[in-house]
Amino acid sequence: MRKQVPERHRQLRTFAFGDSPALADELLELVVKGIKTATCSTEDEPNTSAPGERWVVLDGRGEPRCVIETTEITYRRFNDVDAAFAHDEGEGDRSLAYWRNAHRVYFGRLGRFSEDMMLMCERFRLIEVFDDPPLRRKRP
Repeated sequence: MRKQVPERHRQLRTFAFGDSPALADELLELVVKGIKTATCSTEDEPNTSAPGERWVVLDGRGEPRCVIETTEITYRRFNDVDAAFAHDEGEGDRSLAYWRNAHRVYFGRLGRFSEDMMLMCERFRLIEVFDDPPLRRKRP
């Protein structure tokens, strides 16, 4: 049975991180743990955001898992992303070197990578995590 977005959040847009179910789950876990508080995308992607906007984040199966709120949007070239932003993305060892390598690979898979590509760099905060409903136990 598919999980429903709670009524109070049904007007929000939804999205999943990454480009595969496994990556969506990996990055979502970092968000829920409070490690990942930033993300980036190419400026031409359709899911652009604005400060104050809230989103329902989906897991790799398309199930709603949490709500985040955009706190900041900046536009920078790939080569201008700094160590603080890389750290806030929360991936790997959180270094700028790791960030650059991982994003070269990611944007390369999408056929969009160039060293001077423009990125929408977004910081966000976690608003709510949707818990799985408690299991109903059969009485003996």
